[in-house]
Amino acid sequence: MSEIAIQVEGLGKQYLIGALQKNGGRGGYKSLRESIANAASMPFRAASKLLKRTEDDNHGATETFWALKDVSFEVKRGEIVGVIGRNGAGKSTLLKILSRITEPTIGHVEIQGRIGSLLEVGTGFHPELSGRDNVYLNGAILGMKRAEIARQFDEIVAFAEVEKFIDTPVKHYSSGMYLRLAFAVAAHLEPEILIVDEVLAVGDAQFQKKCLGRMHDAAGQGRTVVFVSHNMAAVRALCQRGILLSEGRLIRMGDTAEVVSGYLEAGRDSASEREWFDPSSMPGNENVRLEYVRVVPPEGEIAITNDTGAIMEIGFLNFREGINLDCTVYVLNRDGLTLFESGVLVSTNSDSHSGSYHVAGRIPANLLNTGRHYFSVLFGKDQRYPLYRFDEVVAFNVENTNTGRGCNMSVAAGVIRPLITWKITSSRMASAMAKT
Repeated sequence: MSEIAIQVEGLGKQYLIGALQKNGGRGGYKSLRESIANAASMPFRAASKLLKRTEDDNHGATETFWALKDVSFEVKRGEIVGVIGRNGAGKSTLLKILSRITEPTIGHVEIQGRIGSLLEVGTGFHPELSGRDNVYLNGAILGMKRAEIARQFDEIVAFAEVEKFIDTPVKHYSSGMYLRLAFAVAAHLEPEILIVDEVLAVGDAQFQKKCLGRMHDAAGQGRTVVFVSHNMAAVRALCQRGILLSEGRLIRMGDTAEVVSGYLEAGRDSASEREWFDPSSMPGNENVRLEYVRVVPPEGEIAITNDTGAIMEIGFLNFREGINLDCTVYVLNRDGLTLFESGVLVSTNSDSHSGSYHVAGRIPANLLNTGRHYFSVLFGKDQRYPLYRFDEVVAFNVENTNTGRGCNMSVAAGVIRPLITWKITSSRMASAMAKT
C-alpha cells in the first residue's frame, strides 16, 4: 500500500464571478420533492445552461478568478496536516476538491482511501430526514454496508449527544446539534482520510476538545487528517505539518510551528487603525460592512502599555433588520493563541435597523503582556449564527512598563500579565518561643 494518501499536482480552480452573483453565490438545501423534480428536469436544464453559457461567452457577461492556482503537495498516510491562511485564501475550495464536491479546472488529485468530510454545518445531511436516516445515508455514500454502520451507530449518537432527538428530522436541530452529529458521522464511519473545515468554531469548548481528541486518535490509528482552522493554537497542538495558502497559491509547507510563525508575522496588517471610506471597498458582505476598526491608547495616553489598557472601536454598516445582532472581538498573541473574547449585543429583534453603528469597549489595564497582539472581529445573529468574520483585522503593540513591579522585564512569563494585589501580614514570635 502506498505511503501517500493525497497527491495534488498543479491544482487550479477557476470561477465565473458573474455566474456566482446570479446564483447568489451559494446553493440552498431543497426538499425531497424539489430534489426529485430537479432530477427529472435535469436534461432540459442542462441544455438551457449550455445555451445561456454560449450567450454569456458571446456578450462577455462574466469575469473569472482563480480560487486556487498551481497548488502541489503530498500528504502521507497517518499524517495530520493543517491548512491555514486568511479569508479568501482558497482553503475551503481546496477541501471541496479533495472531498470530490467540486472538480478542479486544471491539475489533478490522487486520493488513496475512503474520505469522510465535514466542510459546512449540514453538508451531506438532508434536512427532511431524521438523524438516524442521515447517519445511514452518509455511511452508504461512503460505501459502507448497513451492518458496518449499525456497529458504529450507538457510538456516533453518544458522541453527538443527540440520543433524544435521533429520530427527529434534522431541520429541527439547532446548529450545535447539527454540527455534533455531522462530525460524529464523519469521524466514526472509519474513513481512511478525514477532512475537517473551520466548522468546529461553531461548537462549544467541550465539544471542540472532543473533536480534536477524536482527530488525534484517528491519526494514531493510521488515518489521515486534513484540518482547516483559524485557531493557530489548535493547529500547532494537533498538526505535524502545515500548509499556508494566500490568494489561491501555496506559499509554504513544512513544520507546523514554522508555517504558523510565518503566517502570523507576514500575513497580518501592522496598523492598529484601519478605515475604509469607499463603500465598494469596505470588507464585509450582504449582512455587514466594516467602516473602521481601531485599537488605540486611552484618551490622554500616547501608547498602549501594560498599565494603561486600550480602547477598542468598531464602526460598521448593518444591512439586516429585525435580528438579534451581536459583535464579538478576539485578542490573540503573536503565537496565535486567543487570549480572550468579548461580545456585545448590538441590537435586538425589536430595535434592529439598517444603518451605521459604532461600538466601543476597553481592554483593562494590567491584563495583556508586553508584545505584539492581533485583533479579530465576528458579527453574528442570535449569538449562534456567524454573519461575517474578519481575522487579524488590525495589530497593536503593548509597551513595557514596570509599574507595580520590582524589576523592568520586557516580557513577563505567561500569556497575560495581571497586576495582583497582595496582602501581607506578619507577627513576631513570643520571646519565650524565640529563646527555645
